[in-house]
Amino acid sequence: MTWSKLILAAAAFSLSAPLPAQPIDPRTMSRIDRILKRTPLIDGHNDLPWALREHGHSVEGLEAGTDQRQPSLMTDMARLRAGRVGGQFWSVYISGTLTGDEAIRTTIEQIDTARRLIQSYPRHLELASTADDIVRIHRRGRIASMLGIEGGRQIGGSLPALRQFYDLGVRYMTLTHNQTTEWADAGTDEPAHDGLSEFGMTVVQEMNRLGMLVDLSHTAPATMRDAIAASRAPVIFSHSNAHALTPHPRNVPDDILRLMPASGGVVMVTFVPSFLSSETWAWSRERSAEDARLKALYPYSRQLVAGGLERWEAANPRPEVHVSHVADHIEHIARVAGHDHVGIGGDLDGISTTVVGLGSANGYPLLFAELIRRGWSDSNLAKLAGGNILRALRRAEAVAAEMKDVQPAIR
Repeated sequence: MTWSKLILAAAAFSLSAPLPAQPIDPRTMSRIDRILKRTPLIDGHNDLPWALREHGHSVEGLEAGTDQRQPSLMTDMARLRAGRVGGQFWSVYISGTLTGDEAIRTTIEQIDTARRLIQSYPRHLELASTADDIVRIHRRGRIASMLGIEGGRQIGGSLPALRQFYDLGVRYMTLTHNQTTEWADAGTDEPAHDGLSEFGMTVVQEMNRLGMLVDLSHTAPATMRDAIAASRAPVIFSHSNAHALTPHPRNVPDDILRLMPASGGVVMVTFVPSFLSSETWAWSRERSAEDARLKALYPYSRQLVAGGLERWEAANPRPEVHVSHVADHIEHIARVAGHDHVGIGGDLDGISTTVVGLGSANGYPLLFAELIRRGWSDSNLAKLAGGNILRALRRAEAVAAEMKDVQPAIR
């Protein structure tokens, strides 16, 4: 069978699309298509709405060819189709340095961009509010689209703002971004609360009441433990990897992974090179140190700093990270937490360096092909693709139904 016929034979998708980033043998590709026709591939984190700020918030021209834009993008409709994506959480990110009313306003702007994106491509995308919506939209050959807030400061300390964001389609909130907030400790900042403050606990409970998933990517281990203990619904990590393999503070320690089976949570493995490879993380730290040295040496000249950094990178090439690294992290999480507690959250359009072959939304089949090579069953591949996050979302919806008589928190 020719490659063009193979693509056309993928009945789960409503139009032909470019091939994945690298060739996959037809038999393996057929198996991947069969799995992803039954179970949607749901990616937990894509930063395209924020990347579109670089283009004046415009959502035009995203059918294909966005790799030719300046700055280039990793996501468009053709590449989502080629990647066999069936569901996407679009990240509603803002800088964690924004607070109060400014944070709320900027978040609303980002929600507007994400919703305009979804509305502008009705042949491809459709807004989903529930797990049943995701399944229905996928069966119709479209990509179910949900929103996820990336940072607790985005609610401006206001639970009414949290509720309004839910009404606008937000179905998860990351409790922190890189900065420790007024009520939760981040993994990449000084702790202030030994996890969650009392208000942070209230936020988690209100998210349970709404049916909004608690996302623990970016948080400190103490925050992870507090949130898991406080939440009646499963928690997720929308874009994090295994700390045991790469001890980056953004990754999830094994003791937290061991809590996933009891909580029903899901760790969605991401494609960030420095989270996947200890060598790449070390290179990133060394590059940052060289950048700081050059800025101290040449505070009067950006050109000299840039030139010095370019020469350093030429002498110290960034280590390559491959699909096998991603598969290693997936397999570690599956071993420690179980196959029921792992998913995928690429962080595309939110990263400046990429995994070889996974640099855009058309690369997901390469990851499935690697796991098939390692002997993964169809059942476990389906769980990874979307079955696990669908289960977590259904449980969050059930908890919200159980709490329907609980009054909203006032603050």
